[in-house]
Amino acid sequence: MRKGIHPAYGPVVFRDRAAGHAFLTRSTMTSDKTVEWEDGNTYPVVDVEISNVSHPFYTGTARVLDTAGRVERFERRFGKRGRA
Repeated sequence: MRKGIHPAYGPVVFRDRAAGHAFLTRSTMTSDKTVEWEDGNTYPVVDVEISNVSHPFYTGTARVLDTAGRVERFERRFGKRGRA
């Protein structure tokens, strides 16, 4: 690899503000804010809106939209429209 063209790759804490969950990983992202981690070291922290702890797909609260069923329910409720 060529030297001097790649961003620094190091430990970063990502914190999910919605769920109050944080995890330590390695990334090229940087931040001016820091946090003291469980191991006693200080790492840069990046606040994220959503993670696997709060995302509906991973928590099992995702809703599946049944568009065909919605059309049939509408037709039952209001009747089928006649062809002109």
